[in-house]
Amino acid sequence: MASAAEQLASNLNFSTFAKAEDLKRRLWFTLAALLVYRLGTHIPLPGLNPEAYAQAFRGQAGGILGLFNMFSGGAVQRMAIFALGIMPYISASIIVQLMTSVVPALENLKKEGEQGRKIINQYTRYGTVILGALQAYGIAAGLESGQGLVVDPGWFFRVSTVLTLLGGTMFLMWLGEQITSRGIGNGISLIIFAGIAAGLPTALAGTLELGRTGALSTFLILLVIIVAIGVIGVIVFVERAQRRLLIQYPKRQVGNRMFQGDTSHLPLKLNTSGVIPAIFASSLLLLPATLAGFANTTAMPSWATSIVAALGHGQPLYMVLYAALIAFFAFFYTAIVFNPKDTADNLKKHGGFIPGIRPGERTAEYIDYVLTRITVIGAIYLVFVCILPEILVSQTGIPLSLGGTSLLIVVSVTLDTVAQIQGHLIAQQYEGLIKKSKLRGGKRGR
Repeated sequence: MASAAEQLASNLNFSTFAKAEDLKRRLWFTLAALLVYRLGTHIPLPGLNPEAYAQAFRGQAGGILGLFNMFSGGAVQRMAIFALGIMPYISASIIVQLMTSVVPALENLKKEGEQGRKIINQYTRYGTVILGALQAYGIAAGLESGQGLVVDPGWFFRVSTVLTLLGGTMFLMWLGEQITSRGIGNGISLIIFAGIAAGLPTALAGTLELGRTGALSTFLILLVIIVAIGVIGVIVFVERAQRRLLIQYPKRQVGNRMFQGDTSHLPLKLNTSGVIPAIFASSLLLLPATLAGFANTTAMPSWATSIVAALGHGQPLYMVLYAALIAFFAFFYTAIVFNPKDTADNLKKHGGFIPGIRPGERTAEYIDYVLTRITVIGAIYLVFVCILPEILVSQTGIPLSLGGTSLLIVVSVTLDTVAQIQGHLIAQQYEGLIKKSKLRGGKRGR
């Protein structure tokens, strides 16, 4: 089966894509949805003084607000209706998934299949509303505390801001689900990708401008470009890397016919968790620091001010926590998306086994052993790819959009999207082969 799929994949060409009407409809729908998202990042929040806010943002653009602005596609810089972005949904997903591992009721729901998944998704939406409302109110209060940022401060501004920002987040959540079901998939990741990719040309132009004015040396700019190209190469190599476990199927007899035993492979990705650890880690660090970035620091306790300063982008504590959270979520998310026991049970049910390993519990232990070892390598890779460019960005003042997290998200989502498109094309070729075989069978019957 795997060799047949590879054969079909090698035969894909432009003519195959031109005949894929369903895929083209999905691509157009995805592009239209992302265009709606980009338009929303330019619709400003009502009640703000644009000039005063732009000046206030420039003072904190290099810190945590700049990082949040990168994930929101520039909406924070303009304080648009999508300024909260999709991060409250991601934060709610983290909380629900953590609770799934410790709350028996949620764990049972997870085992119920599609119906249980729908209920868990509903809980995630409720959590998104709560977190989004809290963050939106914090932003509204923070904007009011700024001098001249709000035209008419008061409860009307706070309520309207909460409703607007929360409505923007819920719309993006719905839009991501639509892209996943009616588009080419990976809706939430594509929304984040679109926001980051939209800022890359501006970031590159800003870096070249810094070189032209002499703020950055030519050698340093070349070094950053070389590091970025090297990081992209590492991402492409590791994201496509797999550890394949040999699976054998014994001979079997069906009626009077004897079927020869077959061999297959169980592919284990080196980075099973994908881009999720970097997004989760960033969102958790953004959650407390975003609100503090708009708050009146003079009214905060000294210990709180010290923590906020230590969590600033590029600070040693930020880097250490960022690396630790990436490593943690690499193992945590891998454990969620891949269950060795279920895989071993499915192999045993279909008669498959790993040579030299007893089916059942021993197979599950072996798969878990191999998966843990390669996840260690994957976690080290994620930390390296995310931290090294972040250090260069924080030390040189180069725009955040050229950092390791943004490169990881852009390259990984691009690879996943290409794989989704190839999957649709392969499925269409399979359907075409089935139709041809039915037509031939019908002609022979006549």
